Amino acid sequence: MIVAIEGKIVKKEPTFLHIKTDSGLTYRVNVSLFCSSGICTENISLHVTQILREDADNLYGFVNNDEKRVFDTLIKVNGVGPSTALAVCSTLSPSDFASALTSNSIEAFKKVPGIGPKSAKRILVELSDFELESESLGSNTFINDTIMALESLGFKKERIRKVLSTCKGEDTSSLIKEALKKLG
Repeated sequence: MIVAIEGKIVKKEPTFLHIKTDSGLTYRVNVSLFCSSGICTENISLHVTQILREDADNLYGFVNNDEKRVFDTLIKVNGVGPSTALAVCSTLSPSDFASALTSNSIEAFKKVPGIGPKSAKRILVELSDFELESESLGSNTFINDTIMALESLGFKKERIRKVLSTCKGEDTSSLIKEALKKLG
C-alpha cells in the first residue's frame, strides 16, 4: 500500500497531479482544491491514501496530514465515497470541518457538491466524536492526558474541551484541578 509519494510535478490540474518519482514512474494523484492551490513548487511530497477497487487503483494526496485524516474518516461513512470525501476536503478546511461537526451544522455540509440534507445528517451522526489532533486542544500530550482523565471520571468530551479552552494550566495535574473546579 502506498502511504506517501515524493517527486516532481509534471502536470498540474485543479483536482489532480501527475508526479514523476525518481524511479521514473509517473503517478496520477487526486488532490483537493485546497491542496492544489497550496502547491507552488515543482518538487512535492504528499501523504497518500490508496483506494483499490476492482476496476481502479486511485491515489488521493494531501500536503496537510489533517486534511488526509478528514478524508480517511469520511470515506468510512456509509454512502460517502472518495469523490464526495474529496469534495468535502475541497469545500471545508480541516478546522472548518471540525467546527461544522461540533456545531452540528447541516448547512456547512450542504454547501458541498453531492451532499444533501440526508447525507449531511448521516455524516454528523456517524462522526460526532471526530477530533483533529492538531487543533489547539489536541496538539499537546498533557492536554490529551487531561481529557482522558476527565473522561474516565464520567465527563463528556465536548464539555471537557469547552472547559479546557478556558483553562490556563501548563501541565496535566494543574489542568485537571482547574477543569474539575469549572466542571463541578
